[in-house]
Order: sequence, then C-alpha cells, then structure tokens
Amino acid sequence: MRNKITFILLSGNGSRIRQFSYTKLALAAGAVLSVVFFAGMGLLIQDYLNLKQAAAQVAQLSNQVAARDAEIGHQKRQIECFANEINQLKQNLVALDTFEKKIRVIANLEKPAEQDNLFGVGGATPDDLDTSASLRRDQSGLIRSMHDQVEQLESASFNQEQDFTSLLDQLEEKKNLLACTPSIRPAKGWISSRFGYRISPFTGRRELHAAYDIANREGSPIIAPANGVVTFAGKKGLYGNLVIIDHGYGLVTRYGHLKTMDVKKGSKVKRGDVVAKMGSTGRSTGPHVHYEVRLNSVPVNPEKYILN
Repeated sequence: MRNKITFILLSGNGSRIRQFSYTKLALAAGAVLSVVFFAGMGLLIQDYLNLKQAAAQVAQLSNQVAARDAEIGHQKRQIECFANEINQLKQNLVALDTFEKKIRVIANLEKPAEQDNLFGVGGATPDDLDTSASLRRDQSGLIRSMHDQVEQLESASFNQEQDFTSLLDQLEEKKNLLACTPSIRPAKGWISSRFGYRISPFTGRRELHAAYDIANREGSPIIAPANGVVTFAGKKGLYGNLVIIDHGYGLVTRYGHLKTMDVKKGSKVKRGDVVAKMGSTGRSTGPHVHYEVRLNSVPVNPEKYILN
C-alpha cells in the first residue's frame, strides 16, 4: 500500500463514502500531464494574443501603405500636370516667336543675328516631355528633365521679352517715320506744273522746276501732308508768302505763293492740319501752291510722296 495514495470523498447528505486509490507513479504522470496541458494552453493563449496584436499592426501598416500610395499617386498626377504645363508653355513661346517673325516680315524689320534663336545661339527647341513613359519607368528622370527645361524656358522667356522690346522700339520708330513722311496731296485742284525741266513762263528758258504746282481758287485750304514742326512762316522773295515744315528724318516741305499763313514758326502740325490758304503772291501767274519736298536739302519729286 505504500506505493498507493488513497483519496476519500465524504458527502454531507449521508450518502456512501467514495474512495479512490492511485499509485504514486500515476499521480506523478497526471501531475506532469496537467502541467504540460496548462502550459500548452498558456502558450496557445499567448500566441493568440500575439497574433491578434500582429493583425492589428498589419491592418495599421496596410492603412499607412494605402495612404502613402494615394499620396504618391497624387504627386505623380501633379508631376504629370506640371510637365504638361511646361510643354504648353514651350508651345506658347514658340508661337509668340513665330508671331514676332511675321510682324517683322510685314514691317520689313530685320532681327539682330544674336537674337535669331529663341533658345539661344545654336539651341533647338527642347522635345516635349513624355509624361506617361517617364512616370512608369523613371520618375526622378522626368523631374530632372523638367528642371532642365524650366531653366531653358526661363532663358527663352527672357530672350522673347528682349525681342518684343526691340520690336516695339523699332515699330515705334517706324510709326514715327511713317507719320512724319509726306504721303498726301497738300491741296485739291489740278496740276499746273510738274517736277522736272520746263520752259519758264517768265524767262522762256529751259530750267528745273523743283516743285509740284497745284492750282485752284484763291483761298483754297492747304494741309500738312505729314507731322512736323513749322520752321518758317513769312515772306521770302519769289516764293511770296512761304511756309516751311520740317518733318524730321531729313524731310522738309515748302508751300509758296500763299494768300494767308495759318501757322507760325514753332507750330507743331499733324497730317491733315490746315497750314495756309492758296494765293498768288510772289512770282506767280495765278492762284496755286508751289509744293516742294526736300530730302537732306536736295529737291525730290513730290509725286513720290503722294499716295492719294
């Protein structure tokens, strides 16, 4: 009996006594199995808790990855949009350059050789950025290309600004030249004598008539054929009453045999302004205006400066 251990169970309601006997070896084995069972259960529970915590961490990481992917996608779309804007800006600059060249052709204005290329001397227009291919393969390469083209566009924009400034100055100069170039008849009437050699009605000899005579009724208005400044208004020998207008650029016009002078020395006139009335003062055979055009003090044919 020494190798056995007996357990006696007593009931409080007076029922029979129960007795259980186990050997020490059986009890030891049972104890070991109990320890192993509860240890295993503990490990399973710990593993379950660890797995549950890991699952929560995985879910959190998945959310972070999804958010990061969404942010990267947004950045890629922004990069693609910016690249397309660079392409459009480049097209606009090229269109402006083409427009400037057309204006220069129309206005017959030469472009300086050093300003002939929008993207610098020897520089070609950069190729358009291929956003779809670059985004799939090499986003950093696309960004580098964008950075390079932005620098080129900054230089091209500066060049275009300089070109337009130069063009504007040239157009303004040409506008002034056109405004100051005689281009209309100074009076209505019929041509009584043209520019060139003729037999003088006063001497009967062949001599150069360095003017254009327009005859009409006395008092007919005489207008300025271009913008200018009156440098003389008064009596002058055979011209009679004379008005002289300096138009700049070496161009001067004279109006002789006037009845009245409606301007004074120093008066600024514009094309179409009345400057005098037709008369027959000085050496004249009847009411008319003696109209001269001089270029750098040399008389030239006024008909070349009459477009109407």
